[in-house]
Amino acid sequence: MDFALLIAEQFHLQQWQVEKVIELIDEGNTIPFIARYRKEAHGSLDDQMLREISERLEYLRALQKRREEVTGLITAAECMTEEIAAALAAAVSLSEIDDIYRPFRPKRKTRASVAKAKGLEPLADTIFEQKKDSAYPIDLAESYVNVELGVETPEDALAGALDIIAERISDDAGIRKRLRVVAMAQGEVVSKAAKPDEDSVYAQYYDFRQPAAKIAGHRVLAIDRGEREEFLKVSVELDRLKGLNIVYSTSVKENSPCTEAVRQAGEDAYDRLIFPSIEREIRNALTEAAAESAIKVFSVNLRQLLMQPPVKNRVAMGLDPGYRTGCKVAVVDPTGRVLDTGVIYPTHSQAKVEEAKKAIANLILKYKVEVIAIGNGTASKETEMFAADVIKGLHSGVSYMVVSEAGASVYSASKLAAQEFPEFDVTLRSAVSIARRLQDPLAELVKIDPKAIGVGQYQHDMPKKQLDEALGGVVEDCVNTVGVDLNTASPSLLEKIAGISAAVSKNIVAYREENGAFHSRSELKKVPKLGPKAFEQCAGFLRVAESKNILDNTAVHPESYDAAKALLSLCDYDMNSLKKNGIGDLKGRVEKIGTAAAAQKLGIGVPTLSDIVTELLRPGRDPRDELPAPLLRTDVLSMEDLKPGMELSGTVRNVIDFGAFVDIGVHQDGLVHISQICDKFIKHPSEVLKVGDVVKVRVLSVDTAKKRIALTMKSEEAAK
Repeated sequence: MDFALLIAEQFHLQQWQVEKVIELIDEGNTIPFIARYRKEAHGSLDDQMLREISERLEYLRALQKRREEVTGLITAAECMTEEIAAALAAAVSLSEIDDIYRPFRPKRKTRASVAKAKGLEPLADTIFEQKKDSAYPIDLAESYVNVELGVETPEDALAGALDIIAERISDDAGIRKRLRVVAMAQGEVVSKAAKPDEDSVYAQYYDFRQPAAKIAGHRVLAIDRGEREEFLKVSVELDRLKGLNIVYSTSVKENSPCTEAVRQAGEDAYDRLIFPSIEREIRNALTEAAAESAIKVFSVNLRQLLMQPPVKNRVAMGLDPGYRTGCKVAVVDPTGRVLDTGVIYPTHSQAKVEEAKKAIANLILKYKVEVIAIGNGTASKETEMFAADVIKGLHSGVSYMVVSEAGASVYSASKLAAQEFPEFDVTLRSAVSIARRLQDPLAELVKIDPKAIGVGQYQHDMPKKQLDEALGGVVEDCVNTVGVDLNTASPSLLEKIAGISAAVSKNIVAYREENGAFHSRSELKKVPKLGPKAFEQCAGFLRVAESKNILDNTAVHPESYDAAKALLSLCDYDMNSLKKNGIGDLKGRVEKIGTAAAAQKLGIGVPTLSDIVTELLRPGRDPRDELPAPLLRTDVLSMEDLKPGMELSGTVRNVIDFGAFVDIGVHQDGLVHISQICDKFIKHPSEVLKVGDVVKVRVLSVDTAKKRIALTMKSEEAAK
């Protein structure tokens, strides 16, 4: 198989691009490294496309391996023919290869295998030939009566022969392929109540049917879950006559005394063997497609969540709300170091509330707290109102933001949190995590299993390996896009850097603790088990702000340092001007020389030149700083304050197939249905919205009893 050609056709790429990507992957290069530092080789493909190519390559290689295995098995059984070999060569999926192998696969005991053991296969062959001058099947069966073998009557012999024919028809790869296509195109997914008298969240699926070709992924996942929880009975229905006609068209010949017997065997094959199998395949295919789509949505949401702009250089307070056990408080400095912790009771008696206000005000004034992060869990609403009250009384310019605390409890109870904060109990660790989430979402959230972060749909129903790989890839891409400070990064952050394993990340921290801060990137080579290949992969993504070489605090790779210095010289700058006065006109000078000409003089590609220019203009830059700042609040609303038509600003918290949930500052997120996102038709909310977006919305309706808020982003003209 020409993997590069197949992948290039699938993704509409040039074959040379894919060939180079495959070569780079096979050499042991990581996706972030290939995406950032080998742009000339593959034509500047982004990390997401590179991962898709890598996944497809893995599938095609598995397909080729299975093709070779099946070829060997059929050949060993001395059953290989030119037709089978051609069919195997043309197969483009694992299911097609399995269909071809089905007739030759060793079977457990079946009705057909029992009939063959009774010597009835020759009778089945004769009947299946359907010769025009053949005797009738019952007459042919008379000579196969054998009491010793358990064939006591001609009817017994005929029944056994038809079982053999039914299995033979069922094993026909062509029939299965056609039926699979027709069932997917014309079949319907049907669900009914397993417990009609019992209400549940699956009530809308108690009498539901939709074409398999059109059913939305989130419905498939909901139905699957309802079936697992025994609220639903689910099936795939196809016009039986259409299905039987496909079987008959291949198996039944007219005008033979045996025609009706073969038709009967075909009907049995369809009802007992083929369609139940096709139904399972259709269900599996729909679930796989729905899971793939859900994982993509989850991945997009996670990427946006991780890449939210940090609230930098501010002392932050984290509040982890609670009723009975109180609200846990943590104050952290601009680097995330814990300054103070405590517990307050803002939901208890008035005396406790006043005591809590005084404690929070004292902490704010003592540590010059500038921003408060409030977890969105139990008692969040009351804590938000309490914080807004404190802020109002202080007149100190403090603002707050409600942050998702999804996964905070998972982190705080983890071994990692215990190592990081051995002196704090579990609840105080959560408060620290909440404060740090506001300061630097990426650095804090990488410590948590992505599935626990809660920006997906049905994530707990996804195939674990597939979900872990996809989300792990997103985390890796985000961390490497931003880069990390080699002297402050935690082991959990370092191990997300390309080329750095968990063991090496611990070695880096151990080296740092023993020898003090790193003074250059090249010092990394002294870290145990960090060899030349690992250094090549990771160096460009690690920043050393303390280094004398300013390039160590940029995304310029050490392999390009000479080119960067030569570029400065070419444009009449030097390293001193880079450090002291800046080089604001560098881009203009490069354009004056000519980008292509400059790249040629420096012996590098144009993409690498462009990246070097960008980095030299802003050493130590954080790409997240270029995004809109998060929405901070100083006051709070309640659901009772909301009225239809009211216009508000909000932050997108989650994007799913049927809409987006937006935090409008009333504790309960509102839903903007996909039909209300914009004036034009869109297929998916992610075409317009992403997690972290600050948007203007209008209230459509409020149901305080069910805690539901319907919002719209449509213009007022379109809404009319």
